[in-house]
Amino acid sequence: MPQPVPRIAVVVVAGGSGTRLGEDLPKAFVGIDEHTMLRHALDGVFRSALDAQVVVVAPVDRTGEALTEALAAAGDARERVSVVAGGDTRQKSVAAGLAALWGDIEIVLVHDAARALTPPEVFTRIVEAVERTGWGAVPVLPVVDTIKRVDGDEIIGVVDRSELGAAQTPQGFRRDVLSAAYAVAGAEFTDDAALVAAAGHRIAAVAGDALGFKITHPADLERARALLMPAAEHPVRLQQPAPAPRVGVGTDVHAFAGDGELWLAGLRWPDEPALSGHSDGDAVAHAVVDAVLAAAGLGDIGTHFGVDRPEYANAHAGAFFARTRALVGEAGWVIGNVSVQVQTTRPRFAARRREAEAVLSEALGAPVSVSATTTDGLGFEGRGEGVFAVAVAMLLPAQ
Repeated sequence: MPQPVPRIAVVVVAGGSGTRLGEDLPKAFVGIDEHTMLRHALDGVFRSALDAQVVVVAPVDRTGEALTEALAAAGDARERVSVVAGGDTRQKSVAAGLAALWGDIEIVLVHDAARALTPPEVFTRIVEAVERTGWGAVPVLPVVDTIKRVDGDEIIGVVDRSELGAAQTPQGFRRDVLSAAYAVAGAEFTDDAALVAAAGHRIAAVAGDALGFKITHPADLERARALLMPAAEHPVRLQQPAPAPRVGVGTDVHAFAGDGELWLAGLRWPDEPALSGHSDGDAVAHAVVDAVLAAAGLGDIGTHFGVDRPEYANAHAGAFFARTRALVGEAGWVIGNVSVQVQTTRPRFAARRREAEAVLSEALGAPVSVSATTTDGLGFEGRGEGVFAVAVAMLLPAQ
């Protein structure tokens, strides 16, 4: 029996730069603990138990990583998840998310991934308010500090804080109201409620939550990490030997028979024949994944990235490595290093070997060494029919 189509959607905006956090990657992909802000924000969405379509709006160069995070958070609800590339402003990013909504969606919640710890019940309260009033709805916290009006270095007045509230997300609206407001917006607004109000619509205030604070500065990040840190425990245990490192071996083979361009060792090789495969056919990256999974005792690449996983069609090494790193981390391991050898007559690796090592190491979060050889004309590799790669990975117990 077909499942009913959701009438609620949550657009999660994950495009902040992270500059004020002092990080060199987009804010939503900064880790709080073993998970990113985006993963925590999505966990809150799915724990709300809303029957909702979820659209993640990510930087164009992070859509694969965003999809990995979204699918991990979604669990059995993965068919309701999608990722789209955002624009150069928040409003353009939200508009991109709205364009990806299904036709039956009636209520839209817009949520900032930077409010990563927002509890699930806030999402439910917003939906209930929109259904009850037909207005937009915003979670709000009362302002507890005394607010002064300042001119330079002089206090010139006091603002009545009883009329003030600190707005949070998610902010919810009827879809037709939000889409119409975006269509006529002539300026940039700080949030969606201001944009909708400027179009002449009413906005309801709903109780927010202190955990819905926005992670903007390093102190905010430290606060979030402290809140997630488990309480210290001092159990009495018999002394046990420390787990030993583990080693795994992985191999992969792909034929030169694909369409498009060659992707190998995480690099694009223009003017070279493509390898066939469900994803990009990158035998080097796939051998690395197979070796890491084997070392952790988590099966093989087909177990987690098989042809029954359409989200990995045409995916590159970064998407595979991000998910693999998460899997072994959840199993209590960290990747020590990986060594991979590729056997092929083309492309010529010597000039780009260090580039390949740098790209693969950054994506995996651990040192990856790459070597290349030929087979002196023997076998399918020697005949130039395909590529064979073998990798050895060492994992260390997480501290």
